[in-house]
Amino acid sequence: MRPLPVSPTNNEVRIGAKLRAARKAHGFTLDQLAAAAGLTKGFLSRVERDETSPSVASLITLCEVMSLDVGSLFTASDATLVRRETAPAINLGGTGVNERLMTPRREPRLQLIHTVAEPGGTGGTEFYTINCQLEVVYVLKGVVDVVFTDRRQRLAAGDALTFVGNEPHTWINTSQSRSAELIWVLVPAPWSGSA
Repeated sequence: MRPLPVSPTNNEVRIGAKLRAARKAHGFTLDQLAAAAGLTKGFLSRVERDETSPSVASLITLCEVMSLDVGSLFTASDATLVRRETAPAINLGGTGVNERLMTPRREPRLQLIHTVAEPGGTGGTEFYTINCQLEVVYVLKGVVDVVFTDRRQRLAAGDALTFVGNEPHTWINTSQSRSAELIWVLVPAPWSGSA
């Protein structure tokens, strides 16, 4: 018995934006790339806007000129959605806090943590360090103090503080009546595991 033929999805393959990004990354103008590939500027412009499709030969030529793998134009981007309500809860040792890991556990480049701190909530009574090169805290709501061994920095909603990841610190929601909401970005990710 023969397998049934696969029906096409009829989804258009849109490669124009990827070609445009590659052209700009290589520093080519439309004129330069068109001349190097033996195409017209108008045709190349329409390809980049996905108004027309290049022939296989033209596509291979464009990719050769830009040292671009043809297959990379057809791969889907690697995007992972993490919703706050289903993000894994993590415990970084603070008290009066609810912390969620908003990036996939397998992401090694950075980690984003969403923290909600009750009034008086803190990162802990002891100074701590995180094994990363850079740490950024952005305050979405409320007021927090980030405390270092030699200084204290007050942050209000809309403020961001960037500092070296291995600098001893802690933090506290200074309000006795309002919660605070923070975003922490750690670069690179200090820990990883399975998703």
